[in-house]
Amino acid sequence: MPSGPILTDAQRAFATTARSATLATIGSSGRPRLVPICFAIGSDARDGRVRVYSPLDEKPKRSPDPHELARVRDLLILPDATLLIDRWSEDWSDLGWLRLDGRAELLEPEPRERDEHAAAIAALRAKYRQYEAHRLEERPIIRFTVDRAVSWGNLAAR
Repeated sequence: MPSGPILTDAQRAFATTARSATLATIGSSGRPRLVPICFAIGSDARDGRVRVYSPLDEKPKRSPDPHELARVRDLLILPDATLLIDRWSEDWSDLGWLRLDGRAELLEPEPRERDEHAAAIAALRAKYRQYEAHRLEERPIIRFTVDRAVSWGNLAAR
């Protein structure tokens, strides 16, 4: 259990307002795999660690089955993953990034995970109105549990 909060207030605010992140997994070849994702910060887990949710939504993908996606296959073999949330600006005093290291797993729409799955969908729909038309209730969601956070630069809201 962490001795204090993993995210500072500034880091949590930066992550909460960001519109996208990059998910890094390790493929079977040992090479990193980077995928841009939508995400929402969820409630903290019972042990105080931050939870982040990313849908395996209905945007076009190589396979209609979310379990066949490369990032999912990666996470089923090695659940260690990293999220990078960054902000670019021509004004370099406004640059900032937040790296979240942790473990990712699939949160399935099944009875033992139904409440958390529903809460994740609600958070995602509150952040991205495009998800109102997606059948997220029928699809797994990536649940990322943060073990460590590192940030740099200006995380203040713009």
